[in-house]
Order: sequence, then structure tokens, then C-alpha cells
Amino acid sequence: MTSDRVPSGPTGGGTPVSRRTVPTPALLCDLDLLTANIARMADLAATAGVALRPHVKSHKTALVARLQLEHGAVGLACAKLAEAEAVVDALAGGPDGDGGGNARDGRVGILLTSPLAGRPSADRAAALAGRCDLTVVADHPDGVDELAAAVRRTGGRLGVLCDVDVGLGRTGVVDPAGARAVARRITAAGPVLSFGGVQGYAGHLQHTAGRAARRDGARDAALRLTAVVDALEADGHEVRLRTGGGTGTSGLDVELGLLNELQPGSYVFMDREYRDALGDDPEGRFHQSLTVATTVVSANQTGFATVDAGLKAMATDTGPPVVVGAAEGVEYLFFGDEHGLVTDGPAGPRHRGDRLELVPPHCDPTVDRYDAIWLVRGDEVVGRADVVARGRSQ
Repeated sequence: MTSDRVPSGPTGGGTPVSRRTVPTPALLCDLDLLTANIARMADLAATAGVALRPHVKSHKTALVARLQLEHGAVGLACAKLAEAEAVVDALAGGPDGDGGGNARDGRVGILLTSPLAGRPSADRAAALAGRCDLTVVADHPDGVDELAAAVRRTGGRLGVLCDVDVGLGRTGVVDPAGARAVARRITAAGPVLSFGGVQGYAGHLQHTAGRAARRDGARDAALRLTAVVDALEADGHEVRLRTGGGTGTSGLDVELGLLNELQPGSYVFMDREYRDALGDDPEGRFHQSLTVATTVVSANQTGFATVDAGLKAMATDTGPPVVVGAAEGVEYLFFGDEHGLVTDGPAGPRHRGDRLELVPPHCDPTVDRYDAIWLVRGDEVVGRADVVARGRSQ
């Protein structure tokens, strides 16, 4: 089996490998469902005439990134520098050796969606710009100055967007005056920096239950971003790029028509949190392609069995996972760092060695707990995607 590839034939030297032989706990991803999710989001963006720049923070793999680029993504969004560095390096060593997908001069396009602070980070960004077509965001003039100084030291160039707070409150300028100050500083740093537009990510809306409530929130976010765009254009800045959005608001962002680039991430896998929020809404019509495989390691008690997937096996910020295919009343409960508790169902008690699969509560940080994602088709393991950006949060 070749690491970080999708083999064209059987694995293991011609002998299929069952998903039931993968050591647990483990991440399993249905390759056909994953590919269908990637194609569905690509079709949504293409039909709307909107660029798609999927977020790597959800899957942290070169393999999934390559599939997204092959389906028409204009580039990739990364949350952190180290994440971008790892994925860019992995793509450069990919099957075609050219970074894959829609790249300029063989260089993949990367948007770093978190502002940077300090000379060391600015220097790393300037160095990374030598290996990819890099754009970064800034929400303070001092950050712009740090980037400009770093790029002057390398002799390169860098695109910069103004990060705008559209209601989340985490990062971004809070008003048009702040955006004007950032854009003026970027323009003044020319030619080493170029002003590319704005980013407005409504992260606070992605898991809002009910499409009507998400629509109201997305409309408010669009109004905040529009006010900034209008102010920048009034100052003579060309706001070419308006990027943002996510899985939970993807269809609404298209309907509102302000963004011309989308940054969804979790749609490739989905999780319990998104299922609870999106239900049957259009934004929720993606397959659950990712599961956590686990094994019953003890069944000596009455009413429940103990499995080997505990707190260390998945993100716990949004509650417990769901047992795939379980009858009503069957629950998973956290049972320590290494273990979980699964209650018995109508079919009776489980037995030592039984295998179960769980829908992870929150896919992004769950993926970050693993070295690899096993790709499956039915019962057969058909490949492995190395999580090359695991732990790369610096």
C-alpha cells in the first residue's frame, strides 16, 4: 500500500485489506463519499460563478487537497503558517511533482486566513511565499509593517487582504476606519505588498441551527462587509477579492452574492455538530464520509461495553459522538482518556472484539489527533492519507 495515494488496484500486493483489520482507534474515510462531497461543493461554486478555496484545517492532508484542486479549487485556505508549510511541501512532492491543480507557474495558491504577529512569523511567511502563491490577511497596520519588512529582506512580493470582523469578534478590523488604515498601509508598502481585497469569515454562524436564523446572521455579516468594501472603494482601493464563508453558510453566501470566493472545510467529512445544526437544509446535504473506528475491549459489565476510543480519540468540545447504525437509545459516553462506554441496545450486549464506528462530534480537531486517515470502499481499505499537518498550529 502506498502512503498518501489512492491505489488503482487492490492493496497489500493484490490482497484486499478489510477495514476491520485496521488497528483502533482509527479514522476511516469512505473514498466515494469523500469524492462526492468534493464534487458537490465544486459544482455549487461553479454554478454560482464563485471561486472555491477549501480550508485545509479540516483534513490537513495533501491527498484531499489534491482532490480538491483537481475538482477546480483555485487554491487552498490554511489557518496557520505551519499548516501551510506542511501542505505546500507535501504537494510539491506529490504524484505529479508540480503542486497539483490550479496553480500559477506550478505553484499552489495559498491563503493564510489568520493574522500574523511578530517578526519571526512575518519572516516565515516571506519565506513561504517563495514556495507558493501566498496571500495573507492583516487586521492592524503594525502587522502590515512587519510583513513589508520581512518581504523586503527576501526580495519577494506578497498579497495582503484586510481581515474584517463580520460578527465573530475573533479577528479582523471592527469598522471601515480600521479597514482604511490597513489598506492604506498595504498600498504604501508597494511594490513588496499588494492590496488584494477583504476577508470576512462568519464563523459564529456555521453551526447555527435553522436555515432562517443562519440566513439572518449571514445577511448581517454581509452588511458589515459591504460597509467596509464601500469605504475602501470610496478611497480608491480596488477590492478584487471578497473571501469567506464556510460549510454551514455556503448556500446562503452564494444567494447573498457578496462573496466571490468561498472557504468551506468540513464539508469533505461532516460531523455530529454539523448534522445537529444543518439537518436537511441544503448546506447539510453532504455525506458523512469520516468515522472513528473503535473496538470493544471489555464486556464484563451489565448494560454496557467498554471501547478503546476515549477522550484522546476525538475532539470533545461539542459533546459525545454518535454510534453509526445504532438503535434508538444506544449511546456513547466518555469513559476516560483511553476508553468510551457504549450502552447495550435491543439486540443485546456486545462482545469483546466487536467493532463499532462513531460519527465524530467535531471533525477538524478530531483529524488532528491522528497520523493517517484510512481510505475505504465498502469493507476494503484502498489507501491512506497521511495527516501531514497534524499538530502544525504554530
